[in-house]
Formats: sequence, structure tokens, C-alpha cells
Amino acid sequence: MKTMKSIEGRGSRVECQSKTGLRAFRPRLSSLVSRRAFTLVELLTVIAVIAVIAALIFPVASTVKRQVDLHSAQAQMSQLETALERYKSACGFYPPSCPNGPLTNQLYYELEGTVLTNISGTPSYMTLDHLATIPVSSLSSVFGAAVGGFMNCSKPGGDESAQPARDFLTDLNTNQVGTVLVAGTPVNLLVTPLGGPDSSYTPLGSANSGVNPWRYAYPGTNNPGSYDLWIQLGIAGNTNLVCNWTKQVQVNNSAVP
Repeated sequence: MKTMKSIEGRGSRVECQSKTGLRAFRPRLSSLVSRRAFTLVELLTVIAVIAVIAALIFPVASTVKRQVDLHSAQAQMSQLETALERYKSACGFYPPSCPNGPLTNQLYYELEGTVLTNISGTPSYMTLDHLATIPVSSLSSVFGAAVGGFMNCSKPGGDESAQPARDFLTDLNTNQVGTVLVAGTPVNLLVTPLGGPDSSYTPLGSANSGVNPWRYAYPGTNNPGSYDLWIQLGIAGNTNLVCNWTKQVQVNNSAVP
């Protein structure tokens, strides 16, 4: 009897201990659930804070990117201005304008220098860097009826006293030259490596997306004593005019192409 009571007593104690353990464990489960709920609240709070910070940073980043693009374009313009002044010092005048308009001008050929040669029986101009050729017969359709040749040009067999062609773009990068089709003829233009930079800004049409040429006119409308040099940059849906007649960037100036 004592043995059975002892066993029963032990069983009661085990059962009691088991129930006590379950009761003790229940608050711990509740505590874990509470902790998980609190972590979710923290996560949502962090996401909300990140969203607020992003809303503040993105406009600032866009403004900084615009300033970087504008400064880059101004540096490129300064490079071309130096080349134009070197051209004038050597030739006594600035390169002529393109009668067909300032967008598809012959500035690359004039500043790079050309040689009049014969390619497969066709009289053509070849640039001094040997990267571009253009048939003599295509000049009038590409640049205008008044353009019959290039001023900065070497002509084999010509007058020995004539000044040979010179390259005034010695520090030009390859990404500063773009090739487009004009009247069916491949033509090299001086462009900005920035592109539009908006993909939607295509001054030469969608067929030449990403090609944004430097515009040039001599004599200039804004600089009657010299030349006008400018470019439009499409940034965030607005055009930004970088030009040599004012240091102030003009937004959405549609008076020039």
C-alpha cells in the first residue's frame, strides 16, 4: 500500500509539475508573439522613414545631375572655342556657316582639316584623322548649294604657296563625334557625349536618337563680330541652352534650335 501511494504520489507530482510547466510556458509564447508584432511595427516605421528620406534626396540628386551635365557641356564648349580661335589665328577668319542650318554644319571637317583625294575614282575629302570621307559631289546637298569645298584643306598638286590643312581638334575624344545620314550621305558632326541627355530629346529626329550636335553660325546673330556656338540639353523634360553669348543657362528657349 505504501508503495502504491508512493507511486501515486509521484504521479501526482509529475502531473503537477507538467501542468505547472505548461502554465509557465504559455506566457513565454505570448511574449514571443508580442515581440514579433513589435518588430513588424519597427519595420514599417523604418520603411516610412526611408520613404521620407528618398522623397527628400531624389529631387536633390536630380538637381545635382543637371548641374553636372551643364558644367560638362560648358567645358566642351570651351574646348571648341579654343579650337575656333586657333583656326582663326591660322586662317584669318572663322569657319563658314552651313547654309542648310546650324544643326548639320561642317564644323567638324573645318576644324579637323581635310585632304582632297580620290577614292575609287570619286573626288572626295578625307579628314586628317582618316576617320571620315565625303564625296565632293555631295557637299551641296549635305551642307547647301553655296558649299563647294572646305577652307581648311590640302589640295595635292595645287598652289605651293597655299597653306596646308591643320588639325585644330587634337584633344578631341571619339565620343565627341557623331555620324548621321544627311541627304543619304554619312556626315560627321561635333556632338556632346551627354546625348539628349533625355532619350525623348532628339533634335535630329528619332532616327538619330542620342545624337545631339553643337550648333554653329558665323557671323553670329548674338555675336555679330564673331560666331554663335550653342547646344540644347533636354533634362527632365526641359531644354537647357548652353551658349557662348551668355553664361546664364536658359531654360526652354525655343528661339534657337
